[in-house]
Amino acid sequence: MAFSLYAATIPSFQQILGAVSGLLDKAETFCAEKGIAPAEFIQARFSADMNAFAYQVKSTAVHSLGAIEGVRKGVFSPDTTVPPEAFAALKARIAETLAALEKIESKEIDGFIGRDVRFAFGSNYRDYTAENFLLSFSLPNFYFHATTTYDLLRWKGMPIGKRDFMGKTRTKN
Repeated sequence: MAFSLYAATIPSFQQILGAVSGLLDKAETFCAEKGIAPAEFIQARFSADMNAFAYQVKSTAVHSLGAIEGVRKGVFSPDTTVPPEAFAALKARIAETLAALEKIESKEIDGFIGRDVRFAFGSNYRDYTAENFLLSFSLPNFYFHATTTYDLLRWKGMPIGKRDFMGKTRTKN
């Protein structure tokens, strides 16, 4: 079987982003049912020196679709914009990301192999091939932020489990 960069990235992005979308729905419902101000979740963080829940959600979009856009341009820079501060806006960001990923053709992604990509942040940079950037930088970052999103919700008392994190898996049928 030949290696497919598309198969190694896009379906996984879609699977976990679908799960993040579900987690956002459950978090919004949980807050409403428990009388918790949404900001308590949206600004949640494990420690003062980490980015809040909203940033974690935004970063799942940044390290999926944003990574693909970076490869298209030949340079990826972190998104330093302020993350959305409401469940509706976070859900919209994920929905927009999923819609854009759905339109990407496997031929385009597989055609990235061997292409140069630069990670640039201020005066710091690292050079990659597209496949190494996506597989060794973006995918780990994507999963890190998705996991942190999930973990913050568990920490805040939401009754969610592994299936909520995994979303709809890609079965044979």
